[in-house]
Amino acid sequence: MLDLLIRGGTVVDGTGATGRRADVGVRAGRIVAVGDIDDEASETVDATDLVVTPGFVDPHTHYDAQLFWDPGATSSSMHGVTTILGGNCGFTLAPLDARDADYTRRMMAKVEGMPLKALEDGVPWSWSSFAEYLSALDGNIGVNAGFLVGHCAIRRKVMGAEAVEREATDDEVATMTALLAECIDAGGLGFSTTLSFTHSDGDGRPVASRVASSDEVLALCAAVRAHEGTTLEYVTDGCLRGFRPDEVDLMAEMSLAARRPLNWNVLTIDSKEPDRYREQLAANANAAARGGRSVALTMPVLIEMNMSFLNYCALFMLPDWASVMNLPVPERMAKLRDPEVRRFLDESARSPEAGVIARLTSWGRYMLGDTYSAANEGLKGRRIDDLAKERGNGVFDTLLDVVLEDDLRTVLWPLPTDSDDESWQLRKDAWARDDVLLGGSDAGAHLDRMCGAPYTSRFLADCIRGRRLVPLERAVQMITQAPAELFGLRDRGVLAEGAYADLVVFDADTIDMEDVTLVYDLPGGEKRLAAGSKGVERVYVNGRAIVADGAATGELPGQVLRSGRDTRTVLVPAGP
Repeated sequence: MLDLLIRGGTVVDGTGATGRRADVGVRAGRIVAVGDIDDEASETVDATDLVVTPGFVDPHTHYDAQLFWDPGATSSSMHGVTTILGGNCGFTLAPLDARDADYTRRMMAKVEGMPLKALEDGVPWSWSSFAEYLSALDGNIGVNAGFLVGHCAIRRKVMGAEAVEREATDDEVATMTALLAECIDAGGLGFSTTLSFTHSDGDGRPVASRVASSDEVLALCAAVRAHEGTTLEYVTDGCLRGFRPDEVDLMAEMSLAARRPLNWNVLTIDSKEPDRYREQLAANANAAARGGRSVALTMPVLIEMNMSFLNYCALFMLPDWASVMNLPVPERMAKLRDPEVRRFLDESARSPEAGVIARLTSWGRYMLGDTYSAANEGLKGRRIDDLAKERGNGVFDTLLDVVLEDDLRTVLWPLPTDSDDESWQLRKDAWARDDVLLGGSDAGAHLDRMCGAPYTSRFLADCIRGRRLVPLERAVQMITQAPAELFGLRDRGVLAEGAYADLVVFDADTIDMEDVTLVYDLPGGEKRLAAGSKGVERVYVNGRAIVADGAATGELPGQVLRSGRDTRTVLVPAGP
């Protein structure tokens, strides 16, 4: 007797093989048969005219906090995601001293855009060790979730407030490596760190990992090597400004020290900047030439990201803008009215130091979102360049005039500048490489600024009915088997006998994401951007439905994935 029988669907198994008509039988959370099945089942689902695939794997999320108020990770699972990887960019909620909980909340609010009130009201903060953090999630989540161990948390635990002030002593580094080993023994999937200039804490200071020496980083990577089923993740300035030679060397050395793959976030592809794209991929080639492995994450869709002159966003990271944007709001507004300050900001934003953020300086291509003043009534949906022509004014002046009328609250949507055919061809070429992996959604972070979680359904829609850059079978493979293999996930990522029954049933004619909307459903009434799914009929995790008939069921069959038990070691070429 089967627990579940999915009958008559087109099975696309995640390996890249051509889809075929087959039944899928499930018992005790695992797939036990694929083909023509006559067994009886407690539940039978008619999948005629539907596609059945493995559950999707999102390799780069920040659900570390959100799982406590949204245990089903519904922002992603409604789009077919059954396994998430968290603890990225050097940021985790454990290990943690009670004295540092407020610091950690404020840091996460600043650097990952998680509303402070939601962090205060929606997370229990009841743990000290990494083991206690994982235990708080055990049995209480709807998706499978694995977590790297963040450098910032390790550093803060060992060095306290001095973690953001100085390099560590040899004894402190030894204590950190021992603590990292303890966290991995508890189930941590490896080590993550950031050296990105964009990452600052709630006090505006560089986060702790940015103060670390290269020797410290490499010592922590070396500690990973002793543990089965582990990996590395890294964020650096190179993602935005291009890699410096020392960064390229460090990435290779990190992989070699751990004898593990290193994935980095995120490769942006723009035909107008082909040299930056090629230089970033050259960093992967350098790691491979030295016997390591570096893998770039890249998103297969363009993610709309809203901006604001009121709250921290990418605009605050433009060269020399911090001196104005970090001022109290009344002083900031006074500066933004000054013609000389406007000229300075516009010129600074276009400097070579802006790197990929320079795309935000196409002021005329901003579309206005929500507005809040009588003066701006009726402007929602208008483009700044059109408005500037009507007013006979420059585009940057027009933009600032609008946001000042709203006391800086105006929601701004920069329209993409990299949606040309040449950029999409470069993306297709990148996807074919074995050192590029689809991912980088940041799901669970930047909640009111971007909505990356639905990328899986949107990507499939584009492959089936849009640009059709890759066939459906290859598209499914890139979001199932490929990430599962990079992280060494045991028995996940493919639809095969013996594998866990993480499954998605969808309608190929309609699968997509809905329009992005702003909702106020976070703890404390805080807001986030959200987008429902279309055509995702059913999603199963370990054989139990977490989405049925397109709606979340509230079931919590997810597992906390622990290194070694749930992951196998993926050695780099130079590994023993």
